[in-house]
Amino acid sequence: MLVEQWLREQCADYGWGLGGVFRSRGDHAWPVIAHGPEDLEEQLTAGGHILPLPKEPAALANVLEVGIVSFLMDRAEDVPGATAARGTERGYPDVEFGGDAFGGGFHAVDIKVARRAVGARGNPLGRTQSRITLYTGNTYFRHPRISFPGVMRPFADYASHLDVLGIYTLDETGPGRVADLELIVQQPWRIASRHRSSTTREYIGAVDRIEDLRAGRGEFDTESEFYAFWRKFPFKTARAVELLLAKELDR
Repeated sequence: MLVEQWLREQCADYGWGLGGVFRSRGDHAWPVIAHGPEDLEEQLTAGGHILPLPKEPAALANVLEVGIVSFLMDRAEDVPGATAARGTERGYPDVEFGGDAFGGGFHAVDIKVARRAVGARGNPLGRTQSRITLYTGNTYFRHPRISFPGVMRPFADYASHLDVLGIYTLDETGPGRVADLELIVQQPWRIASRHRSSTTREYIGAVDRIEDLRAGRGEFDTESEFYAFWRKFPFKTARAVELLLAKELDR
């Protein structure tokens, strides 16, 4: 079974399902009797139990990422011969799949969340608000055979690298904040641009047109062209990285 195809099948079933932050104290009579998910959400909201999720993009993205990773790991438990391991926060990858069910070896899956850009009148602009970050360019990506802190194994040890993109529209009024969530599965090189995603950090950026993300229409014709371009890119090298590299060379 190909991990990429399996991910697409699972993501097609995903529903956001988070209506806000639950607060235990409420203002209503007990017991609460609900006749379905919508009725329960209405009663909890009316009773003061539901607080809104944050609107700040990074904070909301973290909530989405945790939910998507948990969903995929639950689905992997139902696949005989599959393994799944959750990564660390700010590490790589967000989740690692392996086992005979996926052809052996290990497969790195990163979750990337981006908000749809909208105009002053709320009209969609057809692109993400900011470029999605594909990789940190000056550490594990540039030195794929070295173990870096927060990276589950050397980059080159993975049989495949895949991204699950979560594209959403910000709902200013609803406590869940997320509307029209779309999950897209792509190999990172297929959606890569020739631009950094940050002017201050050493990040590799994706293309920002949503149609190009769906189609896997990045700025490189081949995977080898992508790696050749970005591994030669003049990223700054942090002192901590220099020390780690020196330690590896001394072995």
